Amino acid sequence: MGEATFFRRWMTIIAIRLGVMLVAFLIGCAPPEPIRIGFVGGTSGRVADLGIAGRNGAQLAVELRNQAGGVAGRAVELLIRDNEQNPDMAERVTRDLIAQGVVAIIGPMTSAMAMRMVPIANQAQLVLLSPGATTNALSGQDDYFFRVISATRQFARKNALYQRNIQHLQRISVAYDLGNKAYTESWLGDFRDAFTGDGGEIVKTLSFVSGSDTAFLQIARDLLADPVDGVVIVANSMDAALLCQQIRKLDSRIPIAVSEWGATERLMELGGKAVEGVMTAQFFDRNSTAPAYQTFYQAYRDRFGQEPGFSGVAGFDAANVVLDALAQRQSGQSLKQTLLAIRRFAGVQNPVIFDDFGDAKRDTFITVVRGGQFVVAE
Repeated sequence: MGEATFFRRWMTIIAIRLGVMLVAFLIGCAPPEPIRIGFVGGTSGRVADLGIAGRNGAQLAVELRNQAGGVAGRAVELLIRDNEQNPDMAERVTRDLIAQGVVAIIGPMTSAMAMRMVPIANQAQLVLLSPGATTNALSGQDDYFFRVISATRQFARKNALYQRNIQHLQRISVAYDLGNKAYTESWLGDFRDAFTGDGGEIVKTLSFVSGSDTAFLQIARDLLADPVDGVVIVANSMDAALLCQQIRKLDSRIPIAVSEWGATERLMELGGKAVEGVMTAQFFDRNSTAPAYQTFYQAYRDRFGQEPGFSGVAGFDAANVVLDALAQRQSGQSLKQTLLAIRRFAGVQNPVIFDDFGDAKRDTFITVVRGGQFVVAE
């Protein structure tokens, strides 16, 4: 081998080694991969207000955490998916997020979607932390489903006993949406048990499927066909508002209650004067002076230019529960184990406290629409 050839090969080897060292150096200096968390909610269609506010709350929590340095020095990335309030789409986006390597999913916002998503999350051993799915069918299960608000039993019972004992209603009729029957049938069962157990009577129950062609005037007529002294609506905010308008055309004074699902800001926006006096049970007081809530409220308003409502609060709380658990997770501990070990997490108004099965219990208030806003009555 000639001296020139030897020199060229030697220089090539040196160049390769330097290149490898440079790559290694750059990799070592590169920021760590972000922690990916999924969000699944219905951000389009008739329940979009619920999904959008929940998404915004989760997004705000992630943004604030990143501004504070992330989790153990790693940035957090929120991967957002719209389930379109469609079970097949909910399954598809859940599998997609699992394939993307998320460490948890915030969502879904409704019980019908949760029933389809939970088996998939269980199989993947991935925590599913819901801001809004309250069906009793998912209570008391040793699974990967957690939620930051109470199951329907607490809300429905509070609502029923208020109607019976404070409003002194004796005979009522109920309309409920079959499009989210995992929630509405669960809620109605709990309401019936409390209302009739205290001497009340549910004269009629009418089911419908939410849609643009739903005949709300006919439903209103059917609800009032028999003598009743109150009406209860178990539906999303849009349908509840439209049905209230039709009921008021037939009876301007009859008391109306809605389930917490319909108690978003859109109820007032769409219902106008027709929803004045409407009652519901909620876990959240819009007029709270708690410092954590005031700070959150201002940040949400500054970021999104709208009211957070209960689903914005729940989305924010749910995301922070996941972020706090990730920050406190011990070596070798799964996220589920961490959540159950800590159990108590801060919320913007009151704490989120999990039981052995990941079900939370929150303080509950009766609120009434007065002057176009929800006001705590009890």
